[in-house]
Amino acid sequence: MAPLLSLPERFRAHLTRARLFRKPGSALVAVSGGADSVALLDLLRSVAPDLGLALVVAHVDHGIQIESGKVGTVVREMATRFGLPFELGELHLGPDATETTARRARYAWLREVQQQLGAAYLVTAHHQDDQIETVVLRALRGSAPAGLAGIARSGRDGLVRPLLPFTHRELVMHIAARGLTAHDDPANADPRHLRSWVRTHLLPLLKERLGTRVTGDLRRLGRQAAADRRAWDRALELVPELGLQVSSTGFAVARDPLRGYDDTLAVALLRAAARRAGGGLVLGPARARRLVALARRPSGRRLSLGGGWIAEVAFDRLRVVRAPTVDDGATRRMVPAGERGSAVFGAFRIDWSPGPAPGRIARAAWTTWVEGPGWELRAPAKGDELLPLGGVGHRPLRRLLMEARVPRSERARYPVVARGETILWVPGICRSSDGVPAPGTKAVRLDVTQHGTAAADRRA
Repeated sequence: MAPLLSLPERFRAHLTRARLFRKPGSALVAVSGGADSVALLDLLRSVAPDLGLALVVAHVDHGIQIESGKVGTVVREMATRFGLPFELGELHLGPDATETTARRARYAWLREVQQQLGAAYLVTAHHQDDQIETVVLRALRGSAPAGLAGIARSGRDGLVRPLLPFTHRELVMHIAARGLTAHDDPANADPRHLRSWVRTHLLPLLKERLGTRVTGDLRRLGRQAAADRRAWDRALELVPELGLQVSSTGFAVARDPLRGYDDTLAVALLRAAARRAGGGLVLGPARARRLVALARRPSGRRLSLGGGWIAEVAFDRLRVVRAPTVDDGATRRMVPAGERGSAVFGAFRIDWSPGPAPGRIARAAWTTWVEGPGWELRAPAKGDELLPLGGVGHRPLRRLLMEARVPRSERARYPVVARGETILWVPGICRSSDGVPAPGTKAVRLDVTQHGTAAADRRA
């Protein structure tokens, strides 16, 4: 019989098998000061050199408990003892903050620090007991199979949870054997919090009635649901006619194929598309059914999905995107500073530089030339119109945007180049006959890109 491996040996074997850290880099380790996160930090220290990981300790003081600052001091001292950099976030949420509020604020701060440091990974201490509690909570809330899959071992933007195979008891025993101290958060046993009630009341009752096998049954339920979720995610590759496009702002699919599917299939595919898009988009079965109904309606119809997301029918596409906000960069004007430079305008980037005008300027392109200074970049205004290059008669800008199949939600943020009230250029759509420099004369070259790629490829 093979000898039982120690927790550090099993931890190392799990990381190797699961390939959770696929490349070297910095890893921001969230350490609450509890036994689980202290064990995580200690275990990671033993493997970091082999994996090429540079660990940074991050502690969040939610400001919910009066003496929570003392825990941060202990974690800081631990980081110093281990020779690791330390980051502290003080959120000042107050004693009335809920679990949900605290979690959202914590992750927002951790992501901000991860971005500031350029860390490849954000590592948290979720373990097997957390997984079981999550499956129970989601079953109580009537979650679909994708929700019953529980906590994933990895997520977007380098989120890694390497302790899911291990129990809380194992982690407590590990830090005790290592002579490490940990903070016992009283909130973990407070039944006023639903998760704590499940942990301290419901699960013990289930074990008493059904035996200890109930935890294994719940874990198996989560694994089966996770397998179903992976299957639906991979099914997206089997329906190329759906034309799924995922971007940093959401996703879009072709309407005609979606309307031809059985509703149950359409709902499952839309939910899989939402999971692939990520970005905090949660699409439950009820919302997905509303999207299927929306796909059958005329172009231009919209639907609020809550949480800052909207869905819209845009010509032959169904789009799910973040709702525009008043802080969007495209709600302002951009006046160039200097004869060359660049600026971000909403989802677009514009670069300008001096150069001689060519012999021919294209009408519908993402590069153009204008006469000298005095131009600006702005969002469309009511009543805007222009005289197309080589055309006859003025055309309303709103009509040009619609004919170019710019989705309704993007039209108010689409960039236009103007001089005063005269529109010179609608990038990628129409060059005006105004302000066209004579061939070979000194001019300003303008180039527009979107989301870091040539905007000309956006509708290719």
